[in-house]
Amino acid sequence: MSAEEHSPDAEKADGESRLPDEPKGPAVQREEDYPDDDDFAGPSGTGGSRYYIHAPYANLNAGSVQGDQHVENVSGTVGRGGRRVEAHEGPISALEILQAQAGFAEPDWFPTALTELDTGVLFLVGDPGTGRRTAALNLLCRHTGGSMDLRAVDSDVDLSSWRPTQAGARGYLVYGLLPQHPLGPAVIANLRRLLSDAHARMVIVLPDDPELVRSLSRDLHVSPVRCEPPHPRAVFDALFESAVPSPAERDRLLAQLEPGMLDELLTPELVPVQVAELVAAVSGAGDDGPGLTDLRNRLSFLAEGEAPGLIKEIRDAPDGLAFLLAACVFEGLDHRIVLEEAERLLMLADGRLDSVLPESSDADGSHGPSHRQDGPRLNPKFIFRRSLDELLRMVRAQRAPKEIRSGSGYTYAVEPVRFTRHRQAETVLRHVWRQYGQLSGLLTDWMDNVPRNERELAEPVGRVMGMAAGWGGGRRALRHISKLADSDRGTSRTIAAYALGMAAEDPILASEVKHRLTDWSTNASWRLRSTVAYACSTNFGVSRPDLAMRLLRHSYRGRDGDEYAVGMAVRRALRELFAAGSQLTVFRHLVDWADRGVPDAELSLWAFPYLLREPSWFKEQLLAVSEFTEKITDLVHQTLNEDELFDATCGALIGWCRIAYWDEQQSTAVETLLTALAQDMRHGELRLFVELDRADASVLAGQHIARHALDAWRKGEPRHFSSASPHGGHDDH
Repeated sequence: MSAEEHSPDAEKADGESRLPDEPKGPAVQREEDYPDDDDFAGPSGTGGSRYYIHAPYANLNAGSVQGDQHVENVSGTVGRGGRRVEAHEGPISALEILQAQAGFAEPDWFPTALTELDTGVLFLVGDPGTGRRTAALNLLCRHTGGSMDLRAVDSDVDLSSWRPTQAGARGYLVYGLLPQHPLGPAVIANLRRLLSDAHARMVIVLPDDPELVRSLSRDLHVSPVRCEPPHPRAVFDALFESAVPSPAERDRLLAQLEPGMLDELLTPELVPVQVAELVAAVSGAGDDGPGLTDLRNRLSFLAEGEAPGLIKEIRDAPDGLAFLLAACVFEGLDHRIVLEEAERLLMLADGRLDSVLPESSDADGSHGPSHRQDGPRLNPKFIFRRSLDELLRMVRAQRAPKEIRSGSGYTYAVEPVRFTRHRQAETVLRHVWRQYGQLSGLLTDWMDNVPRNERELAEPVGRVMGMAAGWGGGRRALRHISKLADSDRGTSRTIAAYALGMAAEDPILASEVKHRLTDWSTNASWRLRSTVAYACSTNFGVSRPDLAMRLLRHSYRGRDGDEYAVGMAVRRALRELFAAGSQLTVFRHLVDWADRGVPDAELSLWAFPYLLREPSWFKEQLLAVSEFTEKITDLVHQTLNEDELFDATCGALIGWCRIAYWDEQQSTAVETLLTALAQDMRHGELRLFVELDRADASVLAGQHIARHALDAWRKGEPRHFSSASPHGGHDDH
């Protein structure tokens, strides 16, 4: 096991010690309160700080705001929440459904698709970017009377053996099908029967392949509907009205554009995803409005035709090529990092990025005439080859204004390198990967050797490696990722996890990714199993919570020796899944594991206190007196009475009490839990109540329950207090 993951201080930093007792009140809990998040960023972020803010009636600005029609370069590194996660398996979030409905321009074929959906199963075909998924979600919502209970079914599912999984689900979305599970008329008839019995409908989204469409019509006797988007102007108007509700503000923004500019940009071949970017650029303009040059420079769909010319312009400048490739991989990071990685790539290239041969060996100290050659020669060791500004101009990038970012307990300033045009990084990388065969090996070697402990670089490298798996394809598409997954270096395994998550967004590769992770989860190698846990923390796991929970249970083997790294990764993944909206799935599995033997029960109890740091879901269950209320109380009882887990559980519950002081509903939930704990007091509950009694009453809810329970215990009134505990007869107060 590497020292970076199991140092003597690592266990202390894990948060096993109780959370600080100082009052927080209406405040921000920073990342140092959650130290185990620093090792690996979750599904939507990389090393950024997570803030939990509770401040009624306050006006806060905790950084840049992302969401709605905000546009950013997703090819670079983004913080938490910077990328929307689309469900591939399991429940589709209400947020994704509402986003699909917002500004939806109904196409001409929509009524036909609704009629076909009456049969139970609709095949929707179209090209990427044409709004297939958005249209599918709107079809399911419209056909089910506005139901938000929709579920995603992964592309590798065998529909011949599939059954509706949730009684309340009214719609199922299948995004792609794999050829190893062919469909027949009997399969479709059975699907329709099952969906009819469940009062549900299914939309299967497929690529617009003429042969595929013909085979569906001929062999399955179905009528696929082609997803042809409305005219770009109709899409623009609908999205623009949703993004800017005020007619006056819309008129003001459009008036800033040059006459005819919008019609020029809204060409018929523009697909909805590109129109949405244009809407975002126009609606996000400042008081001066978007200028013609600025608007053109930032539209990603104009980048495709420029990549070859960009490479041609700088092919005689090896440092420019290295800087371009480094900026493509690490867009969004500090310019110093981009420069350092460009230098490392140039050194690793060992002349392979030079367009001309050396004229002579003069630079190495040899002046013999026999070594001279005619023609120009660039010296790769010349420090002042290009200034930063020259390099930025060469690759059409810019140094963005200074940004303040947060680390583990500290903040720092960066001036990130960003391309002028959105998605230019991905476009350039795809172009060079496909067109220049030897370059792929060089880039892989370069990215495989990201410096140890540089976790800030892991996500962008992983994203590129995952995309490259799709660019290359073939049976060996994931070979370079598999090598990293079994590395001794924690950074390499983190890169592999991000790469697998990115690769799984390709419906073809998703099946292989799931196969490999399932196989690795039962492997003897702790390194492979830790990579599995890391992957479950990415978008791959968040969009497939049931599969992620199975993989995590198989990966965990305890916490002795090297297994400690796996255990930490598993617990972190459980918390990420819980925080990402899969609370029901995670908690059901934890309850099930708690009733089993080691190691399942051990994992359940060890992870539970860290889920308590996300109190909203627990509050809802306690207030509603749901099927989980008693289970929550039981697990709190158990973890309070485990010496190893008491500090983490007690700290989380005291945090609840602080939040509850400012939140009436949270206060009711806290009092419900504390009252239940007081009914069966053992040494753990007693220690919790003593801590509550000692704390500052001015910022703490539920303290009166703790004091009443302690007074009753001192008088010998509680009937259920267990004196068998070694702490049972000791009054810490």
